[in-house]
Amino acid sequence: MKRYKQFEPVLVSDFELSEWHHPVHNHNHYELIYIQHGSGLHMINDVSAPYQPGNIYLLGPEDHHLFHITTATRFIYLKFTDAYLYESAGLPVQDLEYLLKSRETHQAGYLLPAPDATTARLLFEVVSSLKQDILANQDLLRMQILSLAQLLKRNMPELKATGNRSRDMQAVYCYIHKNIYEPDLLKAPAIAAHFNLSAEYVGPFFKRNTGTTLSHYIQQYRNTLIRQRLTAGRFSLKEIALEFGLTDASHVSKIMHKEY
Repeated sequence: MKRYKQFEPVLVSDFELSEWHHPVHNHNHYELIYIQHGSGLHMINDVSAPYQPGNIYLLGPEDHHLFHITTATRFIYLKFTDAYLYESAGLPVQDLEYLLKSRETHQAGYLLPAPDATTARLLFEVVSSLKQDILANQDLLRMQILSLAQLLKRNMPELKATGNRSRDMQAVYCYIHKNIYEPDLLKAPAIAAHFNLSAEYVGPFFKRNTGTTLSHYIQQYRNTLIRQRLTAGRFSLKEIALEFGLTDASHVSKIMHKEY
């Protein structure tokens, strides 16, 4: 399978096609794709679904895809690397982190209600207007990405079963990803209360369905997000600890020493 590699932190493409010229492929970056007009089929990870004006797709490095164009389609692509998100300290990246981790729940794409669809269209037009000078507009593009993330997050479609992962497990994963910054909400009693389960049942249920413990999964996911901030070098240990609801910076320090 062809893999496209992007070395720039962020790129914008705005083009219209009557025929798709790329093979099935994946990337080393993330892509936000907006359908300004046109129709056809979009195949993501071997599953095809119709696309129409206003559809938005969020793809990551693990995803492969292909378009089959029926009527001439204008695409606006916003392509960014993982490191790009953390180049500016202080910006709220939590909504985007949640979307990136929960991509499998919306592979059919977002089709937003009218008011949000209008906002999304305007945001992508802003994105397109910034493409002539990417270097000078990097900070502005990052703000558009975060605005789109907040818009998409509040329109998360209904969770669907995929593969051997049950609808219930998808809901548990999404709950963890959404509340990773709130330690009290990730304790077994809080998770149990949210899903109307007993606190004693949550741990064995998670282990039985995933092969790992609930605490280990939470720890590994949190550590991944913390490592991304440490790699960016723009966040202090105190800022990271505060963001994740940790009592002090000692936990962050342990992660840093373990990694480096």
